[in-house]
Amino acid sequence: MSAGVLSDSLTFYLTTEGTMVPLKRRKVSSAAGSTGNTGNTGSTGDKVKFPQLVLFLLERKMGSSRRAFLSQLGLKKGFQLEEMFSETVTHVVSENNSGDEVRAWMDSQVGGQTPAHLLDISWYTESMQAGRPVEILDRHKLQEQQNNEAEVVVFSVPSYACQRRTTLDNHNAVLTDALSLLAENAELSDEEGRGVAFRRAAAVLKALPKPVTGVTQLRGLPCLGGHSLRVIKDILENGASSEVESTKQSERFKAVKVLTGIFGVGVKTAERWIREGITSLQQLQDSDQTLNRAQQAGLEHYDDLNQPVTKAEADAIAEVVEEAVVSVLPGARMTLIGGFRRGKLTGHDVDFLITHPEDGREEGLMPKVVSRLESQGFLLYQKTTRNSYLEAKDGPARPASNMDRFERCLSIFKLSEEDGRGMTRPETENTPEDASGVVAPSQVKGEALKPWRAVRVDLVVSPISQFAFALLGWTGSKLFERELRRWAGHEKAMSLSSHALYDNKQCRYLRATSEEEIFAHLGLEYVPPSERNA
Repeated sequence: MSAGVLSDSLTFYLTTEGTMVPLKRRKVSSAAGSTGNTGNTGSTGDKVKFPQLVLFLLERKMGSSRRAFLSQLGLKKGFQLEEMFSETVTHVVSENNSGDEVRAWMDSQVGGQTPAHLLDISWYTESMQAGRPVEILDRHKLQEQQNNEAEVVVFSVPSYACQRRTTLDNHNAVLTDALSLLAENAELSDEEGRGVAFRRAAAVLKALPKPVTGVTQLRGLPCLGGHSLRVIKDILENGASSEVESTKQSERFKAVKVLTGIFGVGVKTAERWIREGITSLQQLQDSDQTLNRAQQAGLEHYDDLNQPVTKAEADAIAEVVEEAVVSVLPGARMTLIGGFRRGKLTGHDVDFLITHPEDGREEGLMPKVVSRLESQGFLLYQKTTRNSYLEAKDGPARPASNMDRFERCLSIFKLSEEDGRGMTRPETENTPEDASGVVAPSQVKGEALKPWRAVRVDLVVSPISQFAFALLGWTGSKLFERELRRWAGHEKAMSLSSHALYDNKQCRYLRATSEEEIFAHLGLEYVPPSERNA
């Protein structure tokens, strides 16, 4: 049936019934892919004549106004239409969509296969004309690409990232990089929920054993919402995502990336500067903005701090720090944590966890270590915070922030070429560029190559009684840790932090001296650090 005939037939039915208002005046409140009230009876009280059929009109490419128009027509004819898609729907009707597109959308809503018929709008309009459901013919069915099941790998992964084993061997880097960039943009826009959604979607793809070649392989996978699936589909079909490319070119995104690349500058500060017309490092330097000590140091050492740190450099720093730790407290232990513990070869900073086998002996250690490093000329900047966690006082309540409260020193370390074992650095006249394509103006352009570089180093001191929890919390990845806490709360009624694990049902703390014990308490199979790269 042509578009013109369809338009005429619908107009005829409306004028015959004599109760519909003009389409352009109809207003509907709709969720994503849904329209106005469509329960068992219409808004005019029409009874359902065909209860065995539950119809859903897909708004995608149809539009909300047209969908509302067609829905009201169906209700008046005695058809049952659902506002929201669910597994109870028996017939999905769409316009100008392929079967694969509709199936991918359905999977993003409920996950897994549903028995619903996928039908073209022509079946619906013919049914309206007949006043009853017409026979479903081949021409009414949306065609889905038929694949040889032996050739198509359909993936399956657990819902929580902490249940998966995710190595650094990522078979879908193009897809995960795109989703990670959208997550970063959401986070830089203070939209944490959207950011987490993209991060979880990327984490699912990172855990897959083979490259994704089509969206049909992703049916039933958790955490892949409609937005993420659209991005994935765009990349698989066109080689790139238009949304990702647009984000990369966004002046706001580039400006926030550059400004938050300054150590000590957060999103809110960056946005305030952007509102005042500051979008580059040079404009910030030329402005009359008052910077705190951390920001001053961050601006001064911008290029170094935005250059990846290598494992060799991390090991060199570890030797220096460990010597300082042991000299002020013999018997103390130090562990390299963060991404390097997970097997990464480069990172943004270097983190160390320090403890002593006797509980309480670690008290007062940090100021002595910092003082020694400063006297040796290793610290360009440092800020130390004291331990503010008291189990007896704080109790099991989850803190407002996921940040732990250990004694900590945030520092900028001066790593000499000699200490760094012949470290290699890019030429200073080169302009650093990160994976997102954001270019940051060099701060040392024209200077001679200095025989040292600045590196971000965090020192954390934990009592031995909390060491296993601190080691787990500081190893990462960030999403893996978030999922561990979510699993603990949602599945086990427990509260997990980098300090302790509390069983809310038994009203008691669950002690652990190793990461393996913590996983056992949580009812999870132990995942080694090298497989926590969610």
